[in-house]
Amino acid sequence: MDGLKGFRQLMTEEDGMGTVEIILIIVVLVGLVILFKGQITKVVEDIFKKITTQTNKV
Repeated sequence: MDGLKGFRQLMTEEDGMGTVEIILIIVVLVGLVILFKGQITKVVEDIFKKITTQTNKV
């Protein structure tokens, strides 16, 4: 019966849930970056072009 009690404690313990949730969020974010890599790159390049042209005017 001690093994069953330990298993129940393990299943009701929520200390590790935060880590699992953070890992899942990171996996989703990495997946989104991979999917939209081209679009993200284009937006960043456009922003840097605007910054460069704006600083040349000053």
